[in-house]
Amino acid sequence: MSISVDPAISVEVEKLLERTGALLNGHFKLSSGLHSDRYCQCAKLFEDPAAGGMVAKLMRDSLPRKLRIDTVLAPALGGVVWGYELARACGARSMFAERKDGEFSLRRGFRLEPGEHVLLAEDVITTGKSVKELLPLVEEAGAIVVGYATVVDRSRGEFEPGANSKGDRVGAWGLCELHFNTWTEEDCPLVKAGIPVEKPGSRPG
Repeated sequence: MSISVDPAISVEVEKLLERTGALLNGHFKLSSGLHSDRYCQCAKLFEDPAAGGMVAKLMRDSLPRKLRIDTVLAPALGGVVWGYELARACGARSMFAERKDGEFSLRRGFRLEPGEHVLLAEDVITTGKSVKELLPLVEEAGAIVVGYATVVDRSRGEFEPGANSKGDRVGAWGLCELHFNTWTEEDCPLVKAGIPVEKPGSRPG
C-alpha cells in the first residue's frame, strides 16, 4: 500500500499551491542531495491561514470515517503548521517532535499516553524518512500509529506505511501528487548550464 490520493482533489490542491506561491520553478538542491527544476515550499501555502484551513478540512474529509485520531504528531519544522491545522480540523490534540543530537524527541511538555491513537503528519513526503523517525516515539509511549497524512505526495508510489505496533497495516493519505525531474549533481543539466542553485527548506547544507 502506498499513499492514497484522490485525482480530482490533487488537481484542486495543485492549483492552490500554485496560487499561493508554494510551487517554485528554478534550480534547487533537495534535502536528498538531488537537484531539481521545481520545488514545493508548503510554508507558502500555510502563509495563508484560510488556505491552510481548507487543505486540513479536505484531508479530514478524505480520511476513513471510522479512523480514531486522538493526537496528530508532526516532525519539526516543516510539518508543524500542517499538523496543527489537521488536528484542529479533526478535533484532536496537536504536538510536534524536534531533533536533539540528530534524533527526534518530544519536548516542551509533550507526552503521548499508552493506547493513544496517533496520526503522523508531514507536509511533503518524498522518501518519508523524517516522518517515519517518529515511530519509535509513539511505540515507546505505548501509543498506536493509525496512519500518515501529507499535503503533497512526491514518493512516486514508493512510500510504504507498513504496520503499527499491534501488527495492523496502517493507511497513508495525501492531497496532491507531484512528480518533479531530479538529477544527481553530476548529471544535472542546470549545473552544466551554470544556473545558480538554491537550497530551500529548513535543513542546512
